[in-house]
Amino acid sequence: MSDYDYDLIIIGSGPSGRSAAIQAGKLKRRVLVIDRKDRFGGVSVHTGTIPSKTLRETVLNLSGWRERSFYGRSYRVKDQIRAEDLKARLHMTLDHEVDVLEHQFNRNHVETMNGLARFVGPHEVEVATDAGETTRLTAAKFLIATGTKTYRPDYVPFNGKTVVDGDDFLEMAEIPRSLVVIGAGVIGVEYATMFSALDVRVTLIEPRETFLDFIDSRLIHDFTHQIRENGVDLRLGSAVEKIEDAGDHVEVTLENGRHVRAEMLLFAAGRMGATSALNLDAVGLETDHRNRIKVDRKTYQTSVPHIYATGDVIGHPSLASTSLQQGRVAACHALDTPTLPESPWYPYGIYSVPEISTCGMSEEELQERGIPYEVGVARFRETSRGHIMGLEHGMLKMLFSLKTRRVLGVQIVGEGATELIHIAQAVLNLKGTVDYFVQNTFNYPTLAEAYKIAGLDAFNRMPIPDEFKVRKKPAEPAKKEAKKA
Repeated sequence: MSDYDYDLIIIGSGPSGRSAAIQAGKLKRRVLVIDRKDRFGGVSVHTGTIPSKTLRETVLNLSGWRERSFYGRSYRVKDQIRAEDLKARLHMTLDHEVDVLEHQFNRNHVETMNGLARFVGPHEVEVATDAGETTRLTAAKFLIATGTKTYRPDYVPFNGKTVVDGDDFLEMAEIPRSLVVIGAGVIGVEYATMFSALDVRVTLIEPRETFLDFIDSRLIHDFTHQIRENGVDLRLGSAVEKIEDAGDHVEVTLENGRHVRAEMLLFAAGRMGATSALNLDAVGLETDHRNRIKVDRKTYQTSVPHIYATGDVIGHPSLASTSLQQGRVAACHALDTPTLPESPWYPYGIYSVPEISTCGMSEEELQERGIPYEVGVARFRETSRGHIMGLEHGMLKMLFSLKTRRVLGVQIVGEGATELIHIAQAVLNLKGTVDYFVQNTFNYPTLAEAYKIAGLDAFNRMPIPDEFKVRKKPAEPAKKEAKKA
């Protein structure tokens, strides 16, 4: 590797690029991270994961959402929370994230460069720096971690104010009184439910008849009921025919003939891999219809062995959490260092209002595979902690194998779902069974107690294992009794 300027050059500094760089630094290799000056941290820090979750927490705090079942609607909602109130906490959090990133890079001797990189040869990139200069650098290995960008179709009249994408949405000048969200994917659902909590009239449009299809259907049914009760007008199977910017409002015409009018429209129907500027032809790499790169899912090598790709740019699951793991694994493999493989069971979190989180298989997957199973369900309102918190909704559902009694999947909707799921993740990965939840004691009162309730719910309907059955002591033969006498 000494023939090159660097052992590893990483293009992009989101979660996967960040973890790969730190791992390479800890291995004492020469590593360089290239990204735009205003984008260090990637989409995750600036327009994606961190901003949206910070915004959610701010909305729930300022609106008094968590206390509404006890105290009603907050007076602050009536007085109209301003956009500046939402963005103040947002900017503080983003500044902190960038500071932490820079400190981690410095501590691990990771070099950084501001600019846009493009391949000019198998082991060479050209970087157009922010200062207007161009420099060429070589490396033994490369990692592409450029993430994604918003999908902006021609039929949507984006203007950055009343018709926006996910990036523009965070820069709103004022909170709209009504909002149309097109696309009931993770991003669309999160923003639609957040702003519904602010008493904004929200219409969520999805062209398909279903949404969030990778989530257990029973959980989605419960979630749909909750968000509709919270005020979200959910329009499924409604394809958009036309979008008109009328100045003071946006008019959406649906193919079924209905019209939706709102002060603002958020288009959140998909993202594209940010690879168009990389000049991948120079290294013989191809992308799919969404500009994403295909990789070996164990090593994250592309079809060009010395070039790796991780994070959202490779597609599903497109989570910051999984991207962090991918970056570490890719860096170790690229630098010929043994490491532990990734766990097959990772949690999926949707930070909507209410939260959704899952780990393992859904009921539909079990049915497709023909696996006999039992279901255990607990409602948060059944727990003392749920009563204390004023929770009227929320559900934890567990799936167990009838043959092995092992946990096969867990789905949670409600307050704290993305935190609670890690108990299930641990039991899944350790091949635990329903007996774990029955035998063990959970803190009382907690929402985690729902695991005990759901475990008992399933346990009481499952066959009793032979080792649990009480065996009667066989009677001694009459001969022995006679001899004793």
